[in-house]
Formats: sequence, structure tokens, C-alpha cells
Amino acid sequence: MKVKILKIYLREDDKYHGEPAYKHIIEILKENNISGATVFRGIMGYGVRGISTFDILRLSLNLPVVIECVDIEENIKNVLPKIYEVVGENGLIVLQDGEVYKNK
Repeated sequence: MKVKILKIYLREDDKYHGEPAYKHIIEILKENNISGATVFRGIMGYGVRGISTFDILRLSLNLPVVIECVDIEENIKNVLPKIYEVVGENGLIVLQDGEVYKNK
């Protein structure tokens, strides 16, 4: 089955209306019946906003997070404007073609 893979790259400190942006995105995906999603927490990363890492000396935690979901193209494209609003200037949204070989 042909699908779209949606990946959203953020930092765990990114907020949307006072709550973690990744949490809000998961709620949007669930409310819009996207088949499933996972949030991955990275141990280090970098992008246009600099390096994200765990700093034991400053007890700083602003690690990279990636939200990934897979669904049919129509479902993913319907939810993209809502995701874009949450991400704003803070992250990266990637949409890829995919194929599901096993479901369930």
C-alpha cells in the first residue's frame, strides 16, 4: 500500500500555547485519525538553530525530538496545515513517499 511518511523535527523545549509543541502535534494527529505516531527523543542534533545536546554542567535539556507518522496521502495532507501552524518557525516538516508491506 502506498503511503506518506510525515516527520517533524523540533526541540523538546519548543512550545505552542504554553505546552510542548510535540504533545500538541500528537493530539492533532490523534484527533484527525492519523493511523499512529511516535515521538523520538534524540541525544544530540543540530540544525539552523544550533546544536541541541544534554549539558550536565548546566543541567540543560533541550534535546531534539522527531515525530513520525505514516498514513495515506489524503489523511496526511489534510492535517499538514494544522501541523504547520504549530511548528511555525521552530522546526522542519518532511513528507516522504513510502510503502507499507505489513500492517497489523
